[in-house]
Amino acid sequence: MVNTENAAPLPKTDPVLISGGMGVRISWWVMSRIVSMMGGLGVVSGTGLEVVYPRLLQDGDPGGHVRRAFTELTRRRPALAGPVWELFDKYYIEGGRAPGTPYKAVPPCRLTRIENFRPGPDSFWELPREMQVLVLAANFAEVWLAREGHDRPVGINFLRKVERPLPWALYGAMLAGAAYVLVGAGSPDELPAMIEKLSRHEPAAMSLKVYGTRSDSGAFYAAVRPEVLDAGGAPLPVPKFLAIVSSFGLANALASSPATRPYGFVVEGSEAGGHSVAPSKMNFDKAGRPLLVYTDADKADIGAIAGLGLPFWLAGAYGSHARLNSAKALGASGIQFGTLAALSAQSGMTQELRSRVLKLLAAGELKIVNSMISPTGFPFKVAQVPGTISEEAVYAARKRRCDIGLLQVNYLTPEGELGYRCPAEDVETFIAKGGRVQNTVGRGCLCNALLAAAGVPQICHGGYVEPPIVTLGEGLDAAKELLAQLPPGQETYTIGRALKFLREAA
Repeated sequence: MVNTENAAPLPKTDPVLISGGMGVRISWWVMSRIVSMMGGLGVVSGTGLEVVYPRLLQDGDPGGHVRRAFTELTRRRPALAGPVWELFDKYYIEGGRAPGTPYKAVPPCRLTRIENFRPGPDSFWELPREMQVLVLAANFAEVWLAREGHDRPVGINFLRKVERPLPWALYGAMLAGAAYVLVGAGSPDELPAMIEKLSRHEPAAMSLKVYGTRSDSGAFYAAVRPEVLDAGGAPLPVPKFLAIVSSFGLANALASSPATRPYGFVVEGSEAGGHSVAPSKMNFDKAGRPLLVYTDADKADIGAIAGLGLPFWLAGAYGSHARLNSAKALGASGIQFGTLAALSAQSGMTQELRSRVLKLLAAGELKIVNSMISPTGFPFKVAQVPGTISEEAVYAARKRRCDIGLLQVNYLTPEGELGYRCPAEDVETFIAKGGRVQNTVGRGCLCNALLAAAGVPQICHGGYVEPPIVTLGEGLDAAKELLAQLPPGQETYTIGRALKFLREAA
């Protein structure tokens, strides 16, 4: 029997409008809650919450939201009370940090080997116990806060490439009653089975990409074991899983097997913000730098995806009247809108940064470029905004370091253990770990920059404050149209006004 206590009833009909799960807390619970209460699907970003929540506690937990969410988690799972409140006390500062004080560092999500988990050559790894609790609690809190006070469905978005915390983050979101789970940035073929197992509080594992392994050394997996924290109970509702894809090939591969088949798809075009797949044909300038030019050959075959018979939503410059209608004419259930939401007054972007972006947009001076700044090696859309690391001088002034580690890749050390390296870290350090120098050129720390954009920038030695980065899609016309409709003196629009704007097309 499914435990329905405080669980979101799985929706009988799917939403037409889905807000994007953007950045590090740009899609935060405040905005997503409003979207869901207004009949859309509000999606929170699950990326980096295990860093965000300790920083919120060090800022004094404004509004008491973290305390309230942790109280609910420990009410539902009394066995977690001790470790959850120990973490709360570790980071909480009454009244917040003194101005100019750095945030206390959160341990990176490093893995430890699980002995005797399953027989065979494969190895299984998990987060240290404290990080298991922190990742679970932070993701529970973000979903629960988005669901607080209403019974509409809420979703959460994860990046497959941020793999080490993902199993525990997913479990925390499911404990909070997430009705939809969206995963992109890599093939999410293992997610349907993992969701099913975690709904029954059973151990589950997800493969890790580890550089330097031999074909005979066995596979590596990140495992989640709910029984370790005694977090089980009655079965949880199984959320609907939406795979984020950019091609028919991946969609078809996922749909071809019951084990990998999602509930549906979000189909992202190359115009979407954040990470995107590289163009099918790469060109280079005279200096050898890639020219990221997309053509019709890079567009997903929407007709073929529709032919798979699963619900799908279109994303990437679809946040407008005409494009919503055209999406539905192609057979889509609706659209996912990101840029329009990111620039609304209720997004998690800092007010000061959003104001700068909107002034550029209103003046017709905001430019979005395809950049290779991401440590992942995938193109990343960057808004050209003064004072952010899109500026060459700001980028060059930052000392290269990797102190968050969300985008680190795993490699096998000579001792047979997992090591971690990032192309955005100190070049000599990266090379000493087996990295190639050419992979460091032009790379920047997205972890710190995205945290800064959400209002929790780290303060480093000497008072240096980590600069932000703004990622937006190319579809700016809708946001510009909304700005033009505002009364004199009003700088931005609400997320509610954005939803109304989109619904006028339905």
